[in-house]
Parts: sequence; C-alpha cells; structure tokens
Amino acid sequence: MEIELDQLLDEATVARRVPGLVFGVYDSKGPRYERAFGSRDLGTVESMQVDAVHQIMSMTKPIAGLACLLCVERGILQLDQPARDVLPELADAQVLDGFDANDQPILRPARTDVTLRNLLTHTSGFVYEVWNANQAKYLGITGGSGVSAGTREAYNQPLAFDPGERWEYGIGIDWAGLMLEAATGTTLADFMRTELFEPLGMHETSYSPTAPMQSRIGPVHTRDDHGRFRASAADPYPGDREFNGGGGGLWSTVSDYGRFVRMVLRGGELDGERVAAADTIALAAANSMGDLRVTQLPSMSAATSVDAEFFPGVEKSWGLTFQINEEPAPTGRPPRSLSWAGLLNTFFWIDPSTDIAGVFMSQTLPFADPAVLGVFEDAERAVYASLA
Repeated sequence: MEIELDQLLDEATVARRVPGLVFGVYDSKGPRYERAFGSRDLGTVESMQVDAVHQIMSMTKPIAGLACLLCVERGILQLDQPARDVLPELADAQVLDGFDANDQPILRPARTDVTLRNLLTHTSGFVYEVWNANQAKYLGITGGSGVSAGTREAYNQPLAFDPGERWEYGIGIDWAGLMLEAATGTTLADFMRTELFEPLGMHETSYSPTAPMQSRIGPVHTRDDHGRFRASAADPYPGDREFNGGGGGLWSTVSDYGRFVRMVLRGGELDGERVAAADTIALAAANSMGDLRVTQLPSMSAATSVDAEFFPGVEKSWGLTFQINEEPAPTGRPPRSLSWAGLLNTFFWIDPSTDIAGVFMSQTLPFADPAVLGVFEDAERAVYASLA
C-alpha cells in the first residue's frame, strides 16, 4: 500500500491537482500510513509536513455530535425532546415559505418542533445559504449575515422546511452545540477538551490554536482566473468569533483526527481510555433519519463550493452525525461506512466492517473541487485495492 500511495499522491501534487496534502490510514490497532506531499504554501514553496495544522471546518461536526450524544448517554439531553425545552428561542421557529410579489419573505410558524435528532441529522430545516437559493435571497433582502460572520445573531435564521420533512445540510449542529451549553452550563469547547480531546490524546485539536500550532498553519489555496491554485489570504472561518459552534471552527492535524476515527473503530475507547459507551458509538453509526436520504448540495457561490455530492447514485443516509453509504461505493468502501468532510477539502471515512479508516487534509477552495476530491477518492481506492 505504501508504494502505491506514495506514487499516486506525489504525482497528484506535482501535477498541482492539489497543492499539498496530508493523508493517514488507520485501523483499530494504530496508524498504517501517515505522509505529507506537495506544498503547505505555494507562495513560499514551503513543503507540507505531516504535523501541519488545518482548519477542519465541518469535520468539527462529528466531534460535536458525539459530545451531544455523551449528554444523551448521561441523561442530560434527549434525542427526541423538543429543542425549545432547552433553548426557548426555538419555540418561535419560523419557516421561510418563499417570497411575495414584492420580494418580501413569507414566514409562518413551523408545524413541528425541532428536536436534537433533527439538528444532528440535518433534518431540522436549518440550512446553509451557500447551498440554498431561498436562504441566500433571504439574507440578501434582510441584510442578515451568513454564518461565516461568526456572530451569534447570524444563526437566528428561518427554517427552509418543517422539521423532519427532508434532509438538507445546514447549521443544525451549531444549535445542537448551544443545547449542550445550555444543558451543561459549560462551553462546547471546554466540554470537548475535557471529555474527548484530553482523554483521547488529541493535544493539537482546538478552536484556539496554540502558538506552536500556529507556526504550522498554511494559507488557504484558491483557484485563479486560469484555474490554477494560488495561496490566498482569504480565511473563510475567522478566529474572532462570538462563540464556538458545533458546525465548524476546530483546527487539527491528520494524526489527531486519526485518533478520533480510531476511537470510533474501537467502539468508544482508545489506549485504555473509554470516552463513550459502545452503544453510544453504535447509535452514532446507525441511520437516524429513517427513509429520508442525502441529496446533492447545489452551490449558490462558485468560489466557495461546486455542486456537491459524494458518490452520486449511491443511496446515503445520515447518522449522529456521519454520512452513511447504504450501498457499496465505487472506491471499494462497503455499505454502512461513515464519512464526511470540511469546506476546505478535508475528508475522512470510517469503515468498521473492514476495520479501516482514512483522513485526508488539504486547505483548498472551492469545496468538492473535482481535482482535489478525485485525489482523495483515488487514495481511498488504492487503500481498498491493497486490502483485496
């Protein structure tokens, strides 16, 4: 496996399909492969290193989801209780039903209550304006801020549909994190640190990078007018946020995230430290939205994301909070494997049936860039070919 991956990933960075990357492969016993390729910063031609620190964006979500499930495990929260019982402001949730003849938003009360399960499965009605035309239009008309602004007010948005009606990716897990904070009296950041990061030895995963971590952060790379990657000063997730949400904001390394995916492979335990009951991990890894299915994310901002869907044509559900492929994936990933990604083209998958997991990190935009996503899928395909 090592020779094939080295050649594939070296060629991909030399050809600038992706400027630089770190890729790790793990099983329940430990790391099987961890290497870096290409440039951390094309502007200074700095080489990528295995310990490079990345913004993992929405790869924060599975960690925040597990934090919420720990509260469920301990009886602090309930999956199907109305979220308004914990966050009273959600009692007045409104659904955006389109726009009138004067382009003014049409709002109505939600017909059903938002629950923690809804928030963790992206079935709450809370969406991202990047992938929802009505929400983008609403923010444009009202002058509201998108969630990238990092303000608490930015999350006070209408629902795109009634809770439980369908799946659509969104800010629900930020609200789930606020539920955790209200129920526990602590911040999500502190809860993650004491209940997950410290016992798991994830010493370089944080909402606030330490000075040594900051020295290993590279720039985000974006496409120029000719389609070539360049180092950019753009930072889609600024550090001076009013609160740390469950939907994004963590910084980490491939090795640190590798410890998280290994813990999931091991059913909630790593190196003798149990952070979650085996039943809690099994619950997280099971379809939690019934017959609803994951659909494509149609982009409203070409610079931020292309139209995105992993493995089009493959039926996919959602757990708490992972995407689950219900059918075999073309890379060799078997059914009921877990996965997700971050906006800057960071990806992971966890395959309990084969006892294998992978973590891929770059810092590039747009999300789901075909070339970068293709490199990740090629690497995953090579891993499964080596296991055959």
